[in-house]
Amino acid sequence: MQIDVKIFTVNKRFPLKISRGTTAQTTNVWVSISQDGIEGWGEASPFGVGNYSQATEQIKDALQQVAPRLQVFSPLQRQQIEQELKTAQVPSSVRAALDMAMHDWLGKRVGLPLWQIWGLDRNAIVPTSVTIGINSPEGARARARDWLQFTDVRLFKVKLGSPDGIEADRKMLLAVKEEAPHLELFVDANGGWSLEHAIEMCNWLADLGIKYVEQPLPRGQEKILTQLKEHTPLPIFVDESCFTSADIPQLTNYVDGINIKVMKSGGLTEAMRMVHTARAYGLQVMFGCYSDSSLANTAAAQLAPLADYLDLDSHLNLIDDPFTGALIQEGKVLPNDLPGLGVQYSASAT
Repeated sequence: MQIDVKIFTVNKRFPLKISRGTTAQTTNVWVSISQDGIEGWGEASPFGVGNYSQATEQIKDALQQVAPRLQVFSPLQRQQIEQELKTAQVPSSVRAALDMAMHDWLGKRVGLPLWQIWGLDRNAIVPTSVTIGINSPEGARARARDWLQFTDVRLFKVKLGSPDGIEADRKMLLAVKEEAPHLELFVDANGGWSLEHAIEMCNWLADLGIKYVEQPLPRGQEKILTQLKEHTPLPIFVDESCFTSADIPQLTNYVDGINIKVMKSGGLTEAMRMVHTARAYGLQVMFGCYSDSSLANTAAAQLAPLADYLDLDSHLNLIDDPFTGALIQEGKVLPNDLPGLGVQYSASAT
């Protein structure tokens, strides 16, 4: 199979601030594989977790280095290719892009969308949350209004863990709640709290009816989550603390759910493994994203019927997304009926 690599830059409609910093623009990598006159597409987007990161140039270089080793394979040889990529120790986002592309190629080969190949039910897809980043109370109100005017919003995920402390978190969350009293709210602290603050905030959030809190403590402090669970009824999800299915068994006593992102997992193949592993341990499942375009989020949406919660909103916040794919209906990110991922090219990538 032939592998081609291009980069493209996307800009956010609303810059996103979390506990670790602010992003307004990202440069992602578009991977195309071709064989027998069929093309399959995938995307790799950069991300960082604490002191660990996968940068665009690192991703691009790794793809270009491994591509010659993969030319002898067919897109149907996913197991062999997966092993080859593990041996090469490429970043997870590289594996994700290639795995997406191989699935896209397969769907196009047989003329079916992936969700249908897997026998999944689009009617089981829940609405996606859209994200409000760390802001002042006034800024958070404005962002909530912007989202409500821009698209069909059913759920807000509010980023907390403000560098200004938990009082700033409280004021911001209350501002969003007052601006959109009819919407359910989720909270993601991105590891921005200490244990003491997490206990205080989780109990306060539970009293407000918040559904769950995501990543209350920094990655690496998973065992301390047991102390948090002892002092709050609020369900705890982890994101930065869980990359692949191998991470799940040691988390099961500390959390109630995991956030699966295809860039962390290394693709749809591993994301499916994570779903089944999480279910085997009685955990709930969420699908999330980084600064992904419609290409990667439409790929994740193929598995959306398996999720309890969705946070696939990054493509909705782009002003120059070069792709179209999943549709937004009643606040849900729904994969379409086109074969493979169902993604089309809609603009010139830069």
